[in-house]
Amino acid sequence: MKPPFTSAHGEVPPATSRLALVCLSLTMLLPSLGTSIANIALPTLAEAFSAPFRHIQWIVLAYLLTITISIVSVGRLGDLFGRRPVLLTGILVFMAGSTLCAIAPSFNLLLIGRAVQGLGAAAMMAMSMALVSEAVPKNRTGSAMGLLATMSAFGTALGPSLGGVLIARYGWQAIFFVNLPLGLLTLLLAERSLPRPNIAAAAARVTFDHLGTIVLALTLTCYSFAMTTGKDKPGLLNILLLIAALLGAVWFARVEARAVSPLIRIDALRAPQLRGSFAMSALVASVVMATLVVGPFYLSRALALPAASVGALMSTGPFVAALVGMPAGRLVDRFGSHDMSALGLYIMALGTLGLALLGMELGSWAYVLPLVLITAGYGLFQASNNAAVMGDASPDQRGVISGLLSLSRNLGLVSGASLMGALFAFGAGSHDMARATPGAVADGMHLTYAVATGLVLIAIVIARSLRPAAAGKAVEQQHKGEEIA
Repeated sequence: MKPPFTSAHGEVPPATSRLALVCLSLTMLLPSLGTSIANIALPTLAEAFSAPFRHIQWIVLAYLLTITISIVSVGRLGDLFGRRPVLLTGILVFMAGSTLCAIAPSFNLLLIGRAVQGLGAAAMMAMSMALVSEAVPKNRTGSAMGLLATMSAFGTALGPSLGGVLIARYGWQAIFFVNLPLGLLTLLLAERSLPRPNIAAAAARVTFDHLGTIVLALTLTCYSFAMTTGKDKPGLLNILLLIAALLGAVWFARVEARAVSPLIRIDALRAPQLRGSFAMSALVASVVMATLVVGPFYLSRALALPAASVGALMSTGPFVAALVGMPAGRLVDRFGSHDMSALGLYIMALGTLGLALLGMELGSWAYVLPLVLITAGYGLFQASNNAAVMGDASPDQRGVISGLLSLSRNLGLVSGASLMGALFAFGAGSHDMARATPGAVADGMHLTYAVATGLVLIAIVIARSLRPAAAGKAVEQQHKGEEIA
C-alpha cells in the first residue's frame, strides 16, 4: 500500500490534498457539534440527573473551559512531537470522553467525560489549522481556511436539529454515542491522508515547558472562572480571580523569558501583526457572542415570538456562516487576507449598528438582516485572519500559534458571554429578563449593540494600523522572489 505523503515542502498530490481537507474538515466539525448538540440536551439532562440549572450549565462550561485552558499547550505538543500524532491522539481522547459521557451513571462522571471531550477537541481544533499549511498548497490556504470555518459553523447549526432527533428516538445517550462512528471515520482519514512528521527532527528538539504550561493553565482557569462565576451578580470572588489571572500572566511572562524551550515565545508576541490579529479575533468573538446572549431574549420578550420561531431565527447565523465560509476563502486567495479582513469588519459594523438603531415596530425580519451581516462579516474576517496568521507562522511554531489563535477567540467568547450579558441586563434595568418589559429588553439590546459597534470599530482601527506593515512585507517578499529568479 502506498504510504501517505511525508513532506510539507514538496508538491502535494491533489488527491491526497483533497482527502486531507476532508479529514481536517471533520476535525473542525466534531468539536463544534460537541458544543451545540449538548445545548439542546440540557433540559433532558437536568431531568435525567435531577440537577438544577446552576449545575446543569456546567455540562457546557466544562467542555468550553477545558478547550480554553488546554489549547495552547496541545498546540505546543504538536510542534514538538508532530501534529499528526497529536491530532490522532486528540481524536481518540474525544471518542473516549464521548463514551464516558454516554455511559455516565452520575452527574459528576458526566462532567468528567465532558472535560475529557474538551481536551480531545482542543487538540483537534489546534492541529487542524496548523496542518492546513502542510496538507494543501499555499495558494489555496484561504480556501482551506474558509472550508474549516464552514464546517465549524455547520456543526454549530447541525447540533440542535440532530440532537433533537437523537434524543427523541434513542435517548440522551445517543448525542454522545454519535461521535464514535464520526470519530472513527476521522481517525481513518487522518491515518491515510495527513503528512507524517520527521520523527528524528522532532525527537531532537523535544523539551516541553512544564512550568509554563502549569502557570498558563492556572492563569486561564482563574480568568475563565472570573468570567463565568456569579454572572448575575459579580462580586468579590470575581475580582479576586481577575487579580489572580493578572498576576498569573505576569508570572507566565517571566517564566517564558527564562525557559530554554518556552511554551510561547514572548518575543513573537511583540510582532504587531500577531498581536493585532489576536486582539481583533477576541474583539469580534465578543460581538458574535452578544448575538447568542441577547438574541433569544429580544425575540421572545420584546417581539413575543414563540420558542419555535426564536429557534428558527437564531439558526440563521450558523447557516449563513456555513454558506459564507468557502466563498470567503476564495476571496482571500484572490484579493489577499488583509483587505478581506478589513472588509469583513466593515460588514460586521453595519450589522451591529443596524441592531443598535433597530425599532421594535419593524418586527423579526428587521432583526435577521443585521444578524446576517454580522455573521457574514465574521465569516469573511475569520477566513482572512486565520489565513494571515497561519501563513506568517514559522513551521516550528504553527501548532502553538494555531492554539493561540483559537485561545483568543475562546477568550472573546467567554468574555463576551459575561460582559455583554451584564451590559444587556444593565441596559434593560433588570437581571430577571422574565420580568422585564418589552421596551426595557429592547433598550438593553440597543445599548449592547452600540457597545458592540464600538468594539468592531476598534478592530477596524487595528486592521488599518497593520496595513502598512503588511504592505511592506509583501513588497519585501516580492523583492526576494525577484532576486531568486
